[in-house]
Order: sequence, then C-alpha cells, then structure tokens
Amino acid sequence: MSRTVVIEGAHVVTVDGAEYADGHVVSRDGVITAVGAGPAPRAESGVERIDGRGCVATPGLVNTHNHLYQWATQGLFADGTLFEWLVGSYEIWHRLDADVVSGTTSAGLAHLALSGCTTASDHHYIYPSGRGDIVTAEVEAAREVGIRLDLARGSMDRGHSQGGLPPDSVVETLEGALTGTGAAIDAHHDPSAASMTRVAVAPCSPFSVSRELMTGAAELARDRGVRLHTHLAETLDEEEQCRAEFGCTPVEYAEKLGWLGEDVWFAHAVHLSDAAIGRIAATGTGVAHCPTSNARLGAGICRVPELLEAGAKVGLGVDGPASSELTGLAGEMHQALLMARARKGPQALTARQSLELATLGGARVLGRDAELGSLTVGKQADVALWRVDGFGFDVIADPVVALTFGPVPPLERLLVGGNTVVDRGELRTLSAETAAARGRAAHRSLMQEANR
Repeated sequence: MSRTVVIEGAHVVTVDGAEYADGHVVSRDGVITAVGAGPAPRAESGVERIDGRGCVATPGLVNTHNHLYQWATQGLFADGTLFEWLVGSYEIWHRLDADVVSGTTSAGLAHLALSGCTTASDHHYIYPSGRGDIVTAEVEAAREVGIRLDLARGSMDRGHSQGGLPPDSVVETLEGALTGTGAAIDAHHDPSAASMTRVAVAPCSPFSVSRELMTGAAELARDRGVRLHTHLAETLDEEEQCRAEFGCTPVEYAEKLGWLGEDVWFAHAVHLSDAAIGRIAATGTGVAHCPTSNARLGAGICRVPELLEAGAKVGLGVDGPASSELTGLAGEMHQALLMARARKGPQALTARQSLELATLGGARVLGRDAELGSLTVGKQADVALWRVDGFGFDVIADPVVALTFGPVPPLERLLVGGNTVVDRGELRTLSAETAAARGRAAHRSLMQEANR
C-alpha cells in the first residue's frame, strides 16, 4: 500500500531554490512529490497530515564526518592538543570491541537524530584483532535508530614502531586493511537512491597510514565505485611532519597519491594555502568542516568563506563525541557561522549559507546530492521540522536566522524517507532512554577494559 505524508503551513526552505512562508511538502512512498506555496494539492484519504504552523521545514541535516565510537570517551584530555589527545585516547581505544561499538552507535546516532540529522558519515578506523565484527555491529545499530549511515571504513597500518602515531596494538597490516575494507563494501554498500547504508574507503590520516595503503585504498575505491575519505591538514604539526617526511604540504602529498577528485573528501582541511584551496576546488574534492572539534582542540579555523568563493564542496561534521562532546549537527551550523565571522567579518557567512553547508553542501560532499540535501521533487523525503514560535524564537522575523544564530530550536518532527524518526522532540524508533543506557554501558565496558 502506498503511503503519503503531507506537511502544511510551515515556512518551507528548499535550500536549492525558493522559500515559501506558508508552504507545503508532500511525499509518497518516501519520495518528495510536491513542494510549494499554500495548502498541498488534494490527496487521497488516509494520508498522514502534519501541521507545520509555527515551524520552519528544512532538508534533513547531513553529517559529513563523525567518530561514533568516541561516545565512550567523552570529556577526557580536555586541555590537550590533537596529538596529545590522540596519544592518550589510543591507550583506551585499543580495547574497542563490537559490543562497545554497537552501544556507541546507538547513543551517537540517536543524539544526532535529535539534532535534526538524517544522514551521518562515520569514520571508523580502529579494528583491534579478535574483537568481533565491528562493521556489522555498527550497521545493525544504525538501522535500529533509523537514519542513513555512510560508513567510512577506516584503517591504519603505520604504528608507533613505523614512525606513526597510534600504538602498534591498534593497527592492521596493509593486506588486512584492504581486505577488511573490501569485505565491508561487499557486505553492506547499497548504491541505490534510497540507500540506508553506504560504505566509503577511508584510511585514517597521513601520520597513521603508509603510502602503500593510501594508494591501495584509492585503487580499491575506484575499482568498486565508492568514495574516498581521510583526515587532512588538520593541524600545523601535520603540515610540519608532511614537509619534513615527504617534502611537500598535505594537499600536495594527497595529489601525488591520486587523492584529489570528485570522489574524495577530506575532514577538517584547516590549514590550507590559497594554492591548496584552488586545487581542492578545481578537482571537485570535498571538505568536511568540523568547527567545534577544531576549536576544542585548538587546531584552528577552516577557511570556509575562501573555499566557498573558490567553488569547493563544503559540508559540516560534528567529528568525534570525544572532541566535540555533545554538540549536535544543528549546533555546528551556529558554530560555523560564528567561526567564519570571527575570521572575516559579519558578511563572511550568512544564515542561509550555514544551512546549506549542513544540508545540500553535505550531500554534495558525500556524493548524494541527486537524492538528498534539498526539498526537491524526486528527492528522498528527509525533512526536519523546527518549531520557531516558542519563547524567544517567536520575536525573530526570519526563521532561518532563528534556526542558525542562537540556541537550536525544538525539533518538532524528523522524517527519513517519509518515516518518522523524531516526533515533538522524542525518538520514535529506538527510545532515547535505551540509547543512553547503551552508551553508558559502552563507556563502562571500555573503561574497565582499558584499566585492566
């Protein structure tokens, strides 16, 4: 039986075009069939009608970079640099197992859903030997929450003994990393428009991965028709290490290895020269901007206005819960706005540009802009409905300013493929209480293992 959902009376922000102060969005069987001003076209009886009065309707938010496993280690090493924070955290993370990852995925994705997120890319790169099927545990937990998972299957093969940052106990062999990544693609990657699970190839970073793994990963991804992801240019330490070891900048190193292109996106990209920005834009390479994490770790501020001016694809990411704690994806719109303006003045980034980063920009970065990121007929019915008529929000005339300039408004409804995931601030799939309990259990289990 077909299923129709009608939202009426909302301020509809399509992101890729018009706005309707009193508009409608209609979806049928998970796909948007009508968007426009005024009441929706008459539909058959039995449709689900959602009263959008007092709300702003936007596309569901798209998270381009996350580390869900870090839910279990929030609040630690609070004053460390990135490298200091990583060194301390690896002493805990090397005890990860499938049960812990299942719990952190439940908690992390539930929290993201409550912040308006309908698609999340998770960069998981720690696979200790003999600790269970971590990939499958994450995929199954994500399906229970009900938002789309882009699993960036990460890897590291360069431990401390090889000049890398992570301890040897947590890295894979080159062959093991490539084999494990290929298996994840075979088992879980769904390229369809309505896909709830996609897999990308994602070696961790230049300071934890060999040249051979970077090039092998690129070959694997292009052979299988999936995307490539890694951390790049996050700190000045990384810049210095790349120059000392490879005689070039991180972006130049990536280009030498075949790691620029329409199928590639980098996390952070904080320290970019004008020339690097030009190469990223010219090659269609994407950037996941993680403002809260970069500020928390003192890494710097990504040159987002310059990237956008050059025509680069830029989306938002929350990064790991252990480096951004409980900042949701909607909060990153606010942070991105402030960071850009702190650098370049009050016209550096507008409210609507910030919303676009979190929606259509993110969909472009993940290669899903044909089906996600805007309220457009033919795209998936991923819709966030934000209540902007409550105390404080009701005096702001522009609902997009209300959404991005201050505290996040209450989330009235979240639809993923037309299915309700959040209703009036409450999860309707996995309960928030269950997700929180699983997150706490994962934290206790990991910390106990680490303390043995």
